[in-house]
Amino acid sequence: MANGVGEGCAQLSAVADAVLYEGYLLYPYRRSSAKNRVRWQFGVLLPRDWVERDAPVTPGVSGSADSWYQRTECLLRVCRADAAVRVRVRYLQLQHKQVEAAEENGGHRPVESLRTADGVTHLSFEEAVPRETELVLPLADLLREGRTTAVGAPAGTEYEPLPDGVGRTVRRRAQVRARTTVVAEPLGPELYRLRVRTENTAAAADPQAPRGAVLGQALLATHTLLAADGAEFVSLIDPPAGLAEQVRGCRNAFTFPVLGGPPRPAGDDGATGAFLLSAPIILPDHPQVAPESPGDLHDAAEIDEILTLRTMLLTDEEKAEARATDPRAARILDRVDTMPPEVFSRLHGAIRSLTPAQRPATGRPAWWQEGGDDGLSPATDTVLVDGVAVGGGSRVRLCPRGRGADAQDMFLDGRTAQVAAVFHDVDGSVHLAVTVDDDPAAELHDWYGRFHYFRPDEVAPLDPAECAASAAAHDPLRDRLQRRPQT
Repeated sequence: MANGVGEGCAQLSAVADAVLYEGYLLYPYRRSSAKNRVRWQFGVLLPRDWVERDAPVTPGVSGSADSWYQRTECLLRVCRADAAVRVRVRYLQLQHKQVEAAEENGGHRPVESLRTADGVTHLSFEEAVPRETELVLPLADLLREGRTTAVGAPAGTEYEPLPDGVGRTVRRRAQVRARTTVVAEPLGPELYRLRVRTENTAAAADPQAPRGAVLGQALLATHTLLAADGAEFVSLIDPPAGLAEQVRGCRNAFTFPVLGGPPRPAGDDGATGAFLLSAPIILPDHPQVAPESPGDLHDAAEIDEILTLRTMLLTDEEKAEARATDPRAARILDRVDTMPPEVFSRLHGAIRSLTPAQRPATGRPAWWQEGGDDGLSPATDTVLVDGVAVGGGSRVRLCPRGRGADAQDMFLDGRTAQVAAVFHDVDGSVHLAVTVDDDPAAELHDWYGRFHYFRPDEVAPLDPAECAASAAAHDPLRDRLQRRPQT
């Protein structure tokens, strides 16, 4: 392909790497940290018989819920008869790092940690290996029959001796079985719908096993990079005039495609581009890594300064544990410890636009404006749950699905909450924005517009008696009075 396409792919790869390692290991980067015991949250494709043990999986617009497949559908406008598409499927393969102590008989026994004579501690932990498969496919071939390619990864075991013969580190990987199918269908003159579907084709060793036992067979943080030669992708967020209906016909499941690479020059059609990133997290068109960021912190949220400051404040013992936890954590610590002052000062912030941000008079955040979407009113819309109309002000009990639910939502199972709004997603699904009753910052979250989101089948309406009891137990005025200092 042309050099410009290759350069654009390289630029987009920086964003794709941030997606690949989003949440890989979170501050304080230690194995003992509770947040690092629940990992692998996005784009996880597991064996189908495990995912659908209880019921078929419900498609979502992004990949925060477990699935066995991802489906990307997008529009492609062709400029040349020899147009081609480059498809790059990327994911992480789980790797278990086991530390083993040497025994007198020449054997080894697994241990949680081992300290060598040089004072370095080695910890057993879960790592991951990046995997990537790239295809260059002429559009003519995709129209005739499509293309299916294996994108899995082999099993493997690697042994690394530790100093002084005290033991060894063993890294083991289970086989990942997966395939990707790419097809195209004509929609009109020089307009095509491109479909990329990646599936986990393995059978679970035990469909009844807990999630952690089958993660070794999974594709983690799965996403797809697409580049067009002799064609251009159409934005699904802001399509050109006349293509809105065709865009609505695209069905994406567990992934969210956006235009990649730099925006078009001023005066050009910014609703199309030569690159597409289909990621398990929701991004805007033309996402980019902040130029001030000196390196990955596994939290792609432009909070480098606070994470760097907190990392600087770790004790020597905490830093030693983080270094022993994972090589990527060690590299983060090295970068923070050696960061020049002029690099650190750039993390304090940057002005991206001089356009003032306006907060609506309603007090709701800017992205929630009544009347912003024809026929939709988040504050007054309702949805039927067990025959009860649930909307703003309704009180519910949270009951996230045991399988396929966001892992963070599982911590709220059984808690009561108040519904703030009903939102209709771009894929046609419905989510309820809620504030949890016993959250001491519930009022502040409501004011800022920071909510937890649940599907209608993940809540149960409270009956009048439960509503009264819940309201009495979590009365904000009473709580403030109880917290007020006594004089």
